[in-house]
Amino acid sequence: MDDLIQALAIFRKYGNPAYPTHCEHDELFICGIDPTDVSEEDKLILKGLGFFVSKDGGFRSFRFGSA
Repeated sequence: MDDLIQALAIFRKYGNPAYPTHCEHDELFICGIDPTDVSEEDKLILKGLGFFVSKDGGFRSFRFGSA
């Protein structure tokens, strides 16, 4: 859980959307955070925590998705 909390704290630096997450097909989506606003350093940390920039421009994780 610590990795998820750390990732959410990083995302929080870049916005505070009313509905920040969405789960679908075993993927956790982070909503309302534009990857172009996120620093390269934070993207690298997020990658290590299991989040990646998806083709649609948002962030996703298979690590924290629904089961």
